[in-house]
Amino acid sequence: MASPAYDDIVELIGEANGNGAGSAAADSATVDTGSDGGVLSTGSIVLGGRARSRDDAIDEAGRLLVSAGAVDEGYVASMHERETSVSTFMGNGLAIPHGTNDAKSSIRRTALCFIRYDEPVDWNGKPAEFVVGIAGAGDDHLALLSRIAGIFTDAEQVAALRAATTREEVTSILDAVKV
Repeated sequence: MASPAYDDIVELIGEANGNGAGSAAADSATVDTGSDGGVLSTGSIVLGGRARSRDDAIDEAGRLLVSAGAVDEGYVASMHERETSVSTFMGNGLAIPHGTNDAKSSIRRTALCFIRYDEPVDWNGKPAEFVVGIAGAGDDHLALLSRIAGIFTDAEQVAALRAATTREEVTSILDAVKV
């Protein structure tokens, strides 16, 4: 989203990509995460993503957000539109596709989806092993991005996500993503 804060988050993850450690600024507001219908439900977690291209990965993430009831179908097209204007690849094997500001009306509620790929997806020449789709109602998207950055700048958290064998393990790691 066209914002200096978004650029700061991208820079934070990029720096961590070089040294594998870092921290993100915390935001004090909270949004529930977890399998009880919060921001990230276990049904929105895929441990063996099927996509083999960036565009297919965006579609895969978008379908999860639509299935969760978080967004209308039109939001997926806006995720592709966002990608044509600025890459959502963040570094450290992470891509965070999300819609444009114009698509805010397509968001029903704040939600995340998480996809891990056994074979990284080519994201404009960069390997994306993790795709975290975001639908942020109101101003939630920047806080979500910041919290996700906090997790993906921590080498231990990334290793834990890489090693997770169940959706519940992923949920427990990503429970730190509160907005």
